[in-house]
Amino acid sequence: MELINVQNSILPDEAKIVETSDDRFILANTQAVSYADLKHRCIIPVFAKDNESTISHSEFIDTIGQAADKFFASEKILHPAIRISHPIKGRIPQAMGKPAEALTEQEKTIYYERCAFMYEVPGISTEVEGNKLSLSIGGVRALNHENLYGKKTEEHFKVFIGFKNHVCINLCISTDGFLDDLRVMSVQELFNRVFQLLTRFDAERQINHLKTLSEYTLTEHQFAQLIGRARLYNYLPQKQKKEIEKLPLSDTQISIVAKDYYQDKSFCRSEDGNIDMWKVYNLFTSSAKSSYIDTFLDRNAGSLMFISHLINHLKSSTQSWYLS
Repeated sequence: MELINVQNSILPDEAKIVETSDDRFILANTQAVSYADLKHRCIIPVFAKDNESTISHSEFIDTIGQAADKFFASEKILHPAIRISHPIKGRIPQAMGKPAEALTEQEKTIYYERCAFMYEVPGISTEVEGNKLSLSIGGVRALNHENLYGKKTEEHFKVFIGFKNHVCINLCISTDGFLDDLRVMSVQELFNRVFQLLTRFDAERQINHLKTLSEYTLTEHQFAQLIGRARLYNYLPQKQKKEIEKLPLSDTQISIVAKDYYQDKSFCRSEDGNIDMWKVYNLFTSSAKSSYIDTFLDRNAGSLMFISHLINHLKSSTQSWYLS
């Protein structure tokens, strides 16, 4: 299937699309937006020195959708859930000097600096600890990472394939399914790189890994030590920081994890205070949903790496600063 003109929509075949994916995969600092609004209402930023267009948010969404459509040819794909942040507002030249309250909708311009979206493939699903997981594909674009004052160069994207937990709408992303700094010059190159990611991704391997998380448990004392050390992490000397596993969450997000250890309806501790690592992992990915769009995927993928580090300590007594 060849890419068609970028001026037209290249969403997956409409016959294969059903309802829209749940858009609660990221919450704080964002708002939901429709694909039509993003495509037809927003202007497209350019590189100032040569007036070359950036790859628009809608083109990015279209391209991921087409790659998913081609790779999962026999599967239905939900409409993408899209969230945006950091609106950049403007006005047409004819409205120069006009009071803001007097502007008409036709005189206003807008684009969003940051955009995150997700397609869901509901036919590819499984269960982990009674939680339904379905395959999901999406990406993040943050124009603050581009030098729009210069000439057109490689543009930056983040792309993922992983699973969505239907209980909490958390994403489960491994580093194998995540391109954290995808740089391309064209839509066609973007399509090719995304298709390569889909080809390499081993869904069965990730599911098997997620299913092992519940086999390991932290006691209340160990969890308290983990939270305490995590609160100390950001204040460590840089030399010491480099020698220990990177903490993916902010200090505020660690506080959310601590609160949800007691209060989360699905992933809180058991009556004896113990908590298995599947639940800890979901507390981490849930708190990561409060991130800005441009750090959201990194923190989500980093959470699985961090939890895997703790599990390695529990099963083989390897060193861990967080649980020493």
